[in-house]
Amino acid sequence: MRDLGRLMVVMGGILVLFGLLVTFQDRLPLRIGRLPGDIVIRGKNSVFYFPLATSLLLSVVLSLILWLIGRR
Repeated sequence: MRDLGRLMVVMGGILVLFGLLVTFQDRLPLRIGRLPGDIVIRGKNSVFYFPLATSLLLSVVLSLILWLIGRR
């Protein structure tokens, strides 16, 4: 049960950090979701957006966090 409590505290902290990141996104030099490498194709009546670089960055960050949690 103690490990579950720690995991919940860590996940709560991650959610708080993510919330702050989204809240203050306009003040950051690189905006999440608009990184170089994100694909945007604009047509006459439509827009296709695929956040490739953002997805890779989030994957690396989450993998590192989960690896650090599992290491203990």
